[in-house]
Parts: sequence; C-alpha cells; structure tokens
Amino acid sequence: MACEAEHRPLGVFECQLCALTAPYSYVGQRPPNTQSVVLLEESYTMKDPFASDDNRFLVLGSRCHVCSRLVCAGPECSLFYCKRFCLPCVQENIAAFPREIRQDLQKRKVPAKRPGAQPSSRA
Repeated sequence: MACEAEHRPLGVFECQLCALTAPYSYVGQRPPNTQSVVLLEESYTMKDPFASDDNRFLVLGSRCHVCSRLVCAGPECSLFYCKRFCLPCVQENIAAFPREIRQDLQKRKVPAKRPGAQPSSRA
C-alpha cells in the first residue's frame, strides 16, 4: 500500500512548448526507490510504466534556467548543458553556448516554432 502511494500522481506535467502531458509522481533530484541516483537538475519524474522494477523512472522535464518555462526533455523543446534550457532561450543566447552545442543544434535543424512561419501543406 505504501508503495502505491509513492507512485500516485502529484499532478500533470505539461510542456509549455509542445504541450506534452503526463502524470508526474515526483519533483526533485532524488527519485523515490533509487539508492544512488542523483539527478543534475530538479526534474519532474514518473515511474516507468513499461518496467516491473520499482526503481525505474522516466524524466519528463524541468524548468528552463533562463525563463522558468516548464519544458519536456525532448530534443525539439530543450537541451541540457549544465542546466536545462528551452530552445527559444538557447536561440536568443546562442553566442553564450560553446561551438559544439551550436553545431549540434545546426545538425538537429529544429524548425522555428513561430506563428505564421510557414503554411502547412495539409489540406
């Protein structure tokens, strides 16, 4: 019973860029039932629904270090470089990042998420 309470959702995580939603069961750096795991950032996590092992978890995302937006850990929404940054803040401050990070972003070729950027080809 106590184990069930630990995995009960505390709320619903929602990425402020892509609108991904998922129930989270923990916010912090030391997820429950993990002995030696310390995350490098305060993260929203949930128990891995595909694992029978209680100490398996998924990191959903965290807050952007610059603007405090809640963003998922997906490569189209954020990147982790010492701290979590949403891609709009990365683009605004691109010169502050090392060359390797800038090159990695160019390889990703992430389309800009601006209103009216390009019309959809769907009819």
